[in-house]
Order: sequence, then structure tokens, then C-alpha cells
Amino acid sequence: MKQIYLAGGCFWGTEHYIRQFQGVIDTAVGYANGSIPSPTYQQVYTDTTGYAECVRVTYDAEVISLETLCRLFFRSIDPLLLNRQGDDTGTRYRTGIYWQDEDDRKVVESVYDRIQSDLGMPLAVEKCPLECFYPAEDYPQDYLIKNPEGYCHLSLDTLSLAKTYARISKDLRSCPPILNAGESNHGDRGRFMGVAFPDIRNVALAYSNSSYGLIELLLESEWYEMRMCAHLILAEKYMAEPDEVLSFFARYRIDYVKLY
Repeated sequence: MKQIYLAGGCFWGTEHYIRQFQGVIDTAVGYANGSIPSPTYQQVYTDTTGYAECVRVTYDAEVISLETLCRLFFRSIDPLLLNRQGDDTGTRYRTGIYWQDEDDRKVVESVYDRIQSDLGMPLAVEKCPLECFYPAEDYPQDYLIKNPEGYCHLSLDTLSLAKTYARISKDLRSCPPILNAGESNHGDRGRFMGVAFPDIRNVALAYSNSSYGLIELLLESEWYEMRMCAHLILAEKYMAEPDEVLSFFARYRIDYVKLY
């Protein structure tokens, strides 16, 4: 198991989003990289302690990579906003990715640099080692599970995208494997669940109405079956809306539109 710390604005929204994904084992909300020991929510709320609302993410790197986690995280934030996400403002709501394992730095910085290049503007997202993390009180832990109608700064579309992405991953992994899962000889983007093509196609057909944003996420996956599923969804979409599909390919980064 590995850990990464993600600050994406209000921590219970970020926790609810990130916990959807296959491979995320555990989450906890808390306060990261501030100046006093064991802060309370009331102290952090004053914006005088230097803490960011943050989520500690424990994940299985054999199921979901740090690169994918970072890409999914960036989908949940506006990385150009400083000290604000949604209607929440203040330094406690700043965005950031914090690592404990120095080996994770290269992965985080690679995703960060790619997104910054795509946007053509400096990102307002911190990226640095974790200095300290204190779990928050019981009240905000699993807040949106305990309070499903509670406030969340993330849009319903963003949360729906996370849930659908997670369901596709779960559905693929529930198929009987015909190959040994794991690494392949196709480079760092070649990982296989071992699912047969007809089963991948059946999953794709079940999600043929997926948004182009979701398709883009699937194409960025390290797993062959997720990327193949995206291509098959696009093939179905092409029957009904060829111009939209061609437009998607025209604007999408060509180095990700591949199977291997």
C-alpha cells in the first residue's frame, strides 16, 4: 500500500470524489503542512495556521497508479485558482499534492508539467513533500456518506464522472481473466487485467453514452482494457455522431490515443 496527500478545496468533497476509484483502499480528511501541532477545525478555519484541508489517500499501486490518481485529482479541481475552489475561499482551500516518498516526486511533477503545458498557464497547485498531517475531527470524516444531501463544492457532473469511471473499472475487473494480469512488453503504459475482447466490448456497449470527458480519462489509463473500452465506445459513438468523434480526435493529444 502507498499513500499520497491531495488538497482540492473542501476536503470532504475531495474525499468523496477520490474514494470512488478502484484501488483506493482508504481515505482520511485532515490538515496538511501548517505551523502548529494538532490543529482544530476552528483554528484552521481562521487561515492563520498555514494548514490546507487535505485528504490522505491510501491506495494499491497494483490497481491504480500514482500517475492516474494525480490525473483524476486534476479533473476535480480548477488548477488555475489560488486559494479558492467553488464557493470556498481562503488559504485553507488551496490546492496541492504532497508526497512522503521522494520517489513519487518525479511522477507528480510529470503530471503537473503536462497539465501546465496543456493549459499554457502557470498552475496554482502546490507540489512538495508532506511536512505534517493531522487527521481532522470525526465530524468531517466520510461527511458526504453520512450526509448525502450535504454541501459539496464539486459539481454533480464531476462526481458522476468519477462514479462511472469507477464502475467501468469494476465491471472490467469482474470479468473472468484469460491472461495473467500485470505488466506487458509494451512499455510503461502496457498493463493488462487479462480480460477477453468480447467482455471488453460488452462493457463498452453498456457505457456507449459516456461523455467525451470520461472517454479521455479512460484513454489516459495505464490499463489496456480501459483504453480499449474507450476506443470501442468511440466506435459506437461514431455511428451516431461522426463529426463529434472526429472533432474529439482532432483536439485530443495524439500520444494518448493508442492501445499500447
